[in-house]
Amino acid sequence: MTTKQAQTQTVPSSDPYGDRSPLWDRRFTLYFTARTVSLIGDAMMPVAAALAVGALYGISGVGFVLGTWTGTFVALVLFGGVFADRLGARRMMVGADLARVVTQGVLAAAFFAGPPPFWLLVTMAALAGAAAAMFQPGVNGMVPLVAREPQRANATLKVADALAQLLGPALAGLLIALTGAGTVYAIDGGTFVLSALCLALIRLAPTGVAAPTGALASTPHGADSPQSSGSSLRRDLRQGWHEFRSRTWMWAVILIWVGYGVLLFGPLVPLSSALVGARLGPNAYGLAISFLGVGTVLGGLLALRLRPARPLAAGAVAMALFTVLPLCVSLGAGLPVLLAGHVLGGGAWAFWSVMWATSVQTHTPPAVLNRVTAYELAGSVSGIALGQILAGPATTMASPERLLLVSAVACLAGCGALIAIPAIRTLRRAAPTDGGTSTRSRTSPAGDRATGPGGAATAQAGTARSTITGHPPSSHPDSDQMS
Repeated sequence: MTTKQAQTQTVPSSDPYGDRSPLWDRRFTLYFTARTVSLIGDAMMPVAAALAVGALYGISGVGFVLGTWTGTFVALVLFGGVFADRLGARRMMVGADLARVVTQGVLAAAFFAGPPPFWLLVTMAALAGAAAAMFQPGVNGMVPLVAREPQRANATLKVADALAQLLGPALAGLLIALTGAGTVYAIDGGTFVLSALCLALIRLAPTGVAAPTGALASTPHGADSPQSSGSSLRRDLRQGWHEFRSRTWMWAVILIWVGYGVLLFGPLVPLSSALVGARLGPNAYGLAISFLGVGTVLGGLLALRLRPARPLAAGAVAMALFTVLPLCVSLGAGLPVLLAGHVLGGGAWAFWSVMWATSVQTHTPPAVLNRVTAYELAGSVSGIALGQILAGPATTMASPERLLLVSAVACLAGCGALIAIPAIRTLRRAAPTDGGTSTRSRTSPAGDRATGPGGAATAQAGTARSTITGHPPSSHPDSDQMS
């Protein structure tokens, strides 16, 4: 982080657990509430689409609606990063929430009135995807502004995300069976109302005024500060791209994640659901996904306690355990082994996600954090989308079991690549100095251009939305992109 947005602590950095200021102050509580309620609503949507839209327009209809959402998101997320840096992350997030109140409200009314026309479903999906593209880049930028310790905050949010993935689908299925799809869309719209309200109530320290002891210092060019700039949209996009590609550890991870999206995350859900469902029944696959959520909770809790000096190296080691998930499905493991594999996979994924999100937040200048986040989102989500598209045609050339074996090998190879790349392996956790600012902030006050990823080890001493996520995270090396 730069000195413009620094973390301060009331204890020496050598004692990271002693007498820390509490995480749950007013700002983080509001942000946590906003994210949690919207995550629960989002977790309900895949079930609503599969059951409600599928009943009316079949599998192809569901695929087209979901594909429209994803395509719009990927097409616009880079612009969302620029606007978040120009106007402020929180303003963009509130506006995006309010836009999704409208889209979900329209769909709720349409389902209550009768079967909605297909064009309306596609149109609302496109608008909702555009709103998500305006919202998501600001998520990374807001965490350092509302939390004293980003790693603890990210781990706590990851646990909430996992619990939402456990509760949301079950709640959606129950509501559709009892009341219909309109209720699910209405509740989802309500979650965006509450999210927008909580985000609007967050009060950050005034620009240029030091935050209280233990809180983040405010910055005139922070991730939530509007930046009056005469630069063009193209120049802002170019600057975001420069900041992204100047960090070898960042673009290298995203490059690996594109491969993961095509070979691992994209085909994992359609192939494993078909194999497990055919061999053990659909209930077994649902149970496996629940155990994946349990593992995600455990991984998030572990990330609350462990503070590795080299977070991405530790996350890469943890991600190697994710290999067990596609492997046990490919080899036709029995139900107990299958469930254990999903617990390990969920835990590995959650731990990596926290390490990745924290690294991005603490090693990227606040003034460009939203744009950098947009680039890493676009890269990782596009890989997952391509993998989902290619999963079906690939089964004509090889059996699903063999394809998932390829996924397992790709997972292990990717972890090996993460460890082998020096810029990733040697990236250290941003640690505060006696003055309360990170080591990196003192060496790169001008936005980290001089430092870059190549100098990370010396100058700094130093991830998901949700498909299984990336994901992942955010997908995406962060869990929000994978569900």
